[in-house]
Amino acid sequence: MLRTVFFDVTMFVVTSLLAPIAVAARLLLDEERRTKVQQWCMHSWARSALWCAGASVVLHGEEHIEHGRGTIYSSNHVSWFDVFAIASVLPEYTFVAKAELRRIPIFGWGAEGAGVVFLARENRKSAFAAYQQVADSVREGMSVVVCPEGTRGRDYHLRPFKKGPFVLAIAAEAPVVPVVVYGAREVMPKGAIRIRPGRIHVHLLPPVETAGYDYDHRHELMARVWGSMALLLRDTYGIGSDEQPYAPDVAEKSA
Repeated sequence: MLRTVFFDVTMFVVTSLLAPIAVAARLLLDEERRTKVQQWCMHSWARSALWCAGASVVLHGEEHIEHGRGTIYSSNHVSWFDVFAIASVLPEYTFVAKAELRRIPIFGWGAEGAGVVFLARENRKSAFAAYQQVADSVREGMSVVVCPEGTRGRDYHLRPFKKGPFVLAIAAEAPVVPVVVYGAREVMPKGAIRIRPGRIHVHLLPPVETAGYDYDHRHELMARVWGSMALLLRDTYGIGSDEQPYAPDVAEKSA
């Protein structure tokens, strides 16, 4: 329990220090310098969280990091420490997150300053406009981390994907790199407040190119990415994912 208290206090201090720096960079610096400061803030924040928790990260498939090219990194999601682990190893990126997180004091302010894109998922028109804006940035070389399951799961089996991230990838003509994070749940599962030390594995899988895809083929892209991630979970960790790659209501609408 002492580690959890240490984590909470330290991360409050770290977030309070980094948030104003990120906001100031966004307001005052040119694009090149702003990006460097934002990336430094996000890396520092993530690595501080891992250090406080006593969590180490093992990166597999580093060769699949796309340098100098806008990329969509599609990750499973079972813990807040998925975010910390991914943010600690990718060189340049931002996150797409649900709008509710924007309302968290200090964190939301700092995350927006650092370039995180918040989506109001219940407002389809607003979410679509935000995705279009992100697609433009990805075409210009920005990489984005998304969690297509939509929210954290309580175990590692892969759940159905939402279509938004894959429509984004197609619109941006960007490759999708499947990402599987394993071990974050043991550090802090969904619904828990206690943090335990542990080792987190981040697997970057071969990119799925979107050349030749259009909106009508979004389900095919979703299935390819989902299948790649599910296969790794099965073969490496013995975790079966028996659900479909995307929600039934999405499939029915496209039928």
